[in-house]
Amino acid sequence: MATSLIAAVDLGGTTTKLAFINTSGEIVVGWKVPTDVSNHGSRIIKNIAEEIKKKLLEMSISKDQLLGVGVGAPGPFSESGVMYEAVNLGWRKNYPLKALLEQEIGLPVMVENDANCAALGEMWKGAGGGAENLVCVTLGTGVGGGVIVNGKIVRGARGAAGEIGHMTVVTEKGFVCNCGKSGCLETVSSATGVVRLASQQLQTTSKASFLRTKQNFSAKDVFEAAKMGDEIAAFAAQQCSYYLGLALSHLANTLNPDVIVIGGGVSKAGDPLLQSVRKKFNECAFTPVRNSTNIDLALLGNEAGVIGAAWLIKQKLME
Repeated sequence: MATSLIAAVDLGGTTTKLAFINTSGEIVVGWKVPTDVSNHGSRIIKNIAEEIKKKLLEMSISKDQLLGVGVGAPGPFSESGVMYEAVNLGWRKNYPLKALLEQEIGLPVMVENDANCAALGEMWKGAGGGAENLVCVTLGTGVGGGVIVNGKIVRGARGAAGEIGHMTVVTEKGFVCNCGKSGCLETVSSATGVVRLASQQLQTTSKASFLRTKQNFSAKDVFEAAKMGDEIAAFAAQQCSYYLGLALSHLANTLNPDVIVIGGGVSKAGDPLLQSVRKKFNECAFTPVRNSTNIDLALLGNEAGVIGAAWLIKQKLME
C-alpha cells in the first residue's frame, strides 16, 4: 500500500464518486454513493467525510496517510473555496465548501469546478499527456469546459471562465438554452442538442429515417444511424460537429492550447465526430494555431473528475 494517498471526490447532483489516489495519479480504490440533496443538501459534507473515514477503516489505512481531500463540484468557486452557486445540490449561494469540509474531516481540502477537474485529470493522466496549455470540452447533457494555461486553471473574475457551452454559435433563430440565452453551443452540440437537431429535421422533411421508428431516440441512436447512412441523422451529426469545430477554433485562436480534449457521452461517437470537428476547426483556425493545436478524444472517461480532484492536492503540495 502506498504510504501517501489523496482522497478525491467528484460531487454530482445524483451521484458522488470517491477514490483514494496515489501521488502518481493511480486509483488505488474507487467507489460511488448517491448524493443526498434532501433538506437543501445539509448532509452532503458529513456524508463525504463519513465515506472517507469508513473506507480508511475498511482498508486499515491511517488518516495520517491522507495528504488531503480534493473535491470537484458542479458550480463556480472563489479562490478561497466558496461555491458561488450550486443549483443541483440545494446549497445556498456563497457556500463555504472548503472550510466546512476541512472542519468536518480534519484534513486540508482543495475544491474546484467539476469540469475544471476533468480538464486537470486529462492534463495529468489522460489525453493531455502533461501539456500545460489545454482546453477540455465535455459533451454530456450539457456542454462543460475547463481551460488550463501554464498548468493552472483559468477561473476568471467570478469563477465562470471556461463556460464553453454558453458561447453563442447560432446567431439567428437559435434554440433557447437553459441559461436564458439562445443559440448557445450547448443547444446544438450536447447530447440533448443532437437529439433536438434531429427532431427538428424530422419535423421539416418527410424523408424516411430510422429515427422515425423510435418513439424516443438518444444522441447515440443519432450517431449510429448516421454511420448507417441515414440522411436526417447524418445532418444532425454534421451540424453538431460544425458548431463544435467553429467554437473550438475561436477558443484556440484566443488561447493557442497545445491540446483540445473532447470528452463526455457524445464523444463516444468516436472518430467520425473527431474528423468532422477537425475539418471545421481547420477551416476557421488561424494557421499558426491550426498547426500547433491537437484535437483528441478524452481517455479517462468517468475517472477524469476524481483524478483531477486529486491533482488539486498534489499541485498544492508542489507549490
